[in-house]
Amino acid sequence: METIEEKGKAAAIVAYLTIIGTIIAYFMNNDTKNPFASFHIRQALGIHITYFLLGILVSWFDSWWVSSAFYVFIAVLWGCGLVMAIQGNRTEVPVLGPKFQQWFSTVN
Repeated sequence: METIEEKGKAAAIVAYLTIIGTIIAYFMNNDTKNPFASFHIRQALGIHITYFLLGILVSWFDSWWVSSAFYVFIAVLWGCGLVMAIQGNRTEVPVLGPKFQQWFSTVN
């Protein structure tokens, strides 16, 4: 018998593969409303939105250091989220993970 995590793992992993993947994962999870997949869809959506919003802010700076820090930050968030989805864990990404769950609580 499959666990909740195993049933939602595919959608959870797909969610981290670009913003299009997040949209696809949302529709993959639309019928089943798997809580594990929903958790990771919210995390991935938050990471993607953070990438775009912070990217606009970082583009104002003409600094290699600022750009590098931005990309490292996003890579760490993305990597942590993807690894947790693959492992079947519901661990929030560092720093912003709890906020993503709060802000996107309506995403099921």
